[in-house]
Amino acid sequence: MAAEGGGKEMNEIKTQFTTREGVYKLLTHSEYSRPNRVPFNSQGSNPVKVSFVNVNDQSGNGDRICFNVGRELYFYIYKGVRKAADLSKPIDKRIYKGTQPTCHDFNPLTATAESVSLLVGFSAGQVQLIDPIKKETSKLFNEERLIDKSRVTCVRWVPGSESLFLVAHSSGSLYLYNVENTCGTTAPHYQLLKQGENYAVHTCKSKSARNPLLRWTVGEGALNEFAFSPDGKFLACASQDGFLRVFGFDAAELHGTMKSYFGGLLCVCWSPDGQYIVAGGEDDLVTVWSFSDCRVIARGHGHKSWVSVVAFDHCTTSVEDGDPPAEFSGSDEEFHEQIHFGAGRDRANSAHSRLSKRNSTDSRPVSVTYRFGSVGQDTQLCLWDLTEDILFPHLPLSRTRTHTNVMSATSPPATGQTTTTTTTTTTTTVSTPTPTTATTTTTTTTNPSGTNGKDNVSNSSSSGNTPNSLPSTLPRSNSLPHSSNPAGGSTPNSHTGSSNSSTTTTTSTKGNSIIDSAFIATGVSKFATLSLHDSRKERHEKDHKRNHSMGHISSKSSDKLNQLSSTRTAKADAAKTLGTTLCPRMDEVPLLEPLVVKKIAHERLTVLIFLEDCLVTACQEGFVCTWARPGKVGLQSSQNNPANSPSGTVV
Repeated sequence: MAAEGGGKEMNEIKTQFTTREGVYKLLTHSEYSRPNRVPFNSQGSNPVKVSFVNVNDQSGNGDRICFNVGRELYFYIYKGVRKAADLSKPIDKRIYKGTQPTCHDFNPLTATAESVSLLVGFSAGQVQLIDPIKKETSKLFNEERLIDKSRVTCVRWVPGSESLFLVAHSSGSLYLYNVENTCGTTAPHYQLLKQGENYAVHTCKSKSARNPLLRWTVGEGALNEFAFSPDGKFLACASQDGFLRVFGFDAAELHGTMKSYFGGLLCVCWSPDGQYIVAGGEDDLVTVWSFSDCRVIARGHGHKSWVSVVAFDHCTTSVEDGDPPAEFSGSDEEFHEQIHFGAGRDRANSAHSRLSKRNSTDSRPVSVTYRFGSVGQDTQLCLWDLTEDILFPHLPLSRTRTHTNVMSATSPPATGQTTTTTTTTTTTTVSTPTPTTATTTTTTTTNPSGTNGKDNVSNSSSSGNTPNSLPSTLPRSNSLPHSSNPAGGSTPNSHTGSSNSSTTTTTSTKGNSIIDSAFIATGVSKFATLSLHDSRKERHEKDHKRNHSMGHISSKSSDKLNQLSSTRTAKADAAKTLGTTLCPRMDEVPLLEPLVVKKIAHERLTVLIFLEDCLVTACQEGFVCTWARPGKVGLQSSQNNPANSPSGTVV
């Protein structure tokens, strides 16, 4: 980083960089873009996104690439490091009027050389299912925008399913669709199925099967990205309110949460073994969160602007000789009971369920290194190594009750003067708009905290405890078995009111996955009655800052007035997340430095994907670039070292 100097050199685009594995080189002839190669005027456009699929072609060239630029969508054979890209022959090209593609995803299970299923989300809220090989448009979902009128932010096929897919919108809602079902000609009617802290799940009331099967409302403001865990059982959601929320997908149980340092979270990804989650966003940081401990274990600072994409490199990540130790605050029965909910459907990579069975007595591995990367609006690519000195800093101490962890040491003063000092920092740094949507009735009964883009009230403080006074830093043997909280007592905000916990317990004892419940309408009213009744008991403890306006209240039920009395308390409590396990202070967790920081584009970067022999980046100008891994340059080597190349090879 220091070697990049100042002046003219700072603005040069790097075409290669060096890590401990060797030199990564930009393959200029493997660049994909619009056929005319003209930079796209990106003002006011949706981010350029890239999706890959392998169609198992007999020729050995089975990779296909899809990317959107403005109103256009392209589908090419991806030749990677082997051959130069031929932009004159797209397999499919589509130009849309009145709406723009925002995101897309292939279904790897159904892909063949003759047919692929590609989902495309749009800026006006629709989702299209197309086959770019057969050049057919098979279905359009939310066509009349009766389900959601806001922009589609993320679309993903449910792992292991050929027909289910999940769609996130900037309204903060997630919808589960089945490709076989229609969307109906009237707006869907919903019935509450499950609710918890800052989220609720509704099922669609209908005599015949129709979409959506389920609606999740998560947090405040836009839901910017979600990602399934490698085993498909958990769902990580990054929201504009600054919260990462991790759910057990089948049971819709909140497993844990994390809060950004400030501002919204824009991107999220899982480590290949499902042990760690990395999130990035408007605080210019990458934050590493432990799935088993439910806490932040490190932050990385290398970007000068918002982080738009984070991704793990599965090829460089290595775990040898045993599994890393992990702690789980709660009983084994609770965690295994939660895992049991996923048994209703076949999932890809079920071997990853071993992650839930680890305990703190596992042997320490000889060597653990996770490699991940990030790109941002500062046009820079950062590569990071997460090593065992960060993952297991105090391994011998973690088995004793008396160890001093920075987190637990600073939690108690969070109610004192320290909080008062930080209130100004946290409340003035960022203020993120929260769009009002048609799903406000849901948020009325489900969101227990005041969030203004970044602040949240932890449930522990609303129930009268010191914030996070029982953090996951306690070893498993000394943890309290929260029997009424089956989603995992290790979550930093698991000390919920007893009434809310009883709802969860009732749902859990049913033993059905929540998706099964969406198909079978029986028992729904029981959940709805319980949840609504219980939330009324707690409502005086809960408040939403965004609802603190008379105009908003007049359109809601009259009991909304009860929340006004607690607005002052909510403002005081909101700052308490800083300095807790939800959002540790900067000096309380290790700060990672990037291995590589390189400016690789003129426009903001929107894509980072690690493939076996290369990594792929894309910027808002519409250029998709391929970087060959060390030793993988192949045929391109002679063409990729022009004499005037401003190559930066210093790490």
